Amino acid sequence: MGQRVSQLEVRVLLLGLDNAGKSTLLYKLKHDKCVATVPTIGFNVEMCEAKRGRSNIALTVWDIGGQRSMRPHWTSFYADTAAVVFVLDSSDLPRLAEARRELECTLRSDLLPPGVPVVVLANKQDAVGALTATELTERFNLPKMCAGRDWFVQPCSAATGFGLKEGFGRVAHLLKRPSDPETIRENIKDTVHYIRAKSTRRR
Repeated sequence: MGQRVSQLEVRVLLLGLDNAGKSTLLYKLKHDKCVATVPTIGFNVEMCEAKRGRSNIALTVWDIGGQRSMRPHWTSFYADTAAVVFVLDSSDLPRLAEARRELECTLRSDLLPPGVPVVVLANKQDAVGALTATELTERFNLPKMCAGRDWFVQPCSAATGFGLKEGFGRVAHLLKRPSDPETIRENIKDTVHYIRAKSTRRR
């Protein structure tokens, strides 16, 4: 009999401003089709697979609406999150400061498990005037913003599919994988205790 390949299931949050292209890139990754989407009211959930070494990783991707009215509800999805994928419209220069504020607010939240890795998808690289991954890294000052966690910026295009598999492959690579189920349970307990302690201090 062949050796059993281990399977890890993790929860990934897909965040970003409205019109950044989150749902479009998720459906392109999942179905390899360019699907016309409308602004997400609430959330979508899709399962994707990624591979790291000999392990298959099932990513449960939660695509959360990016409208201003939805953003205060992002925190409701932070618990048990293994990674954050933040999507940027690289060509929408007037809204970059807004996107930066939202990403910074997310990473500073006490409700997000400590040290969760973040992958920034620099979407719409095929658009005129799109900033490069290096330019976005500098504008967002990501080394400082992401201090204490692993991070990566992946240029991509939801329309063509360029960079999407690489981006989610990077998510799998950056995941902090526990060595066994018991460690998983202990890490979940630690996260719950951390959240409760922080909630108690705010009262």
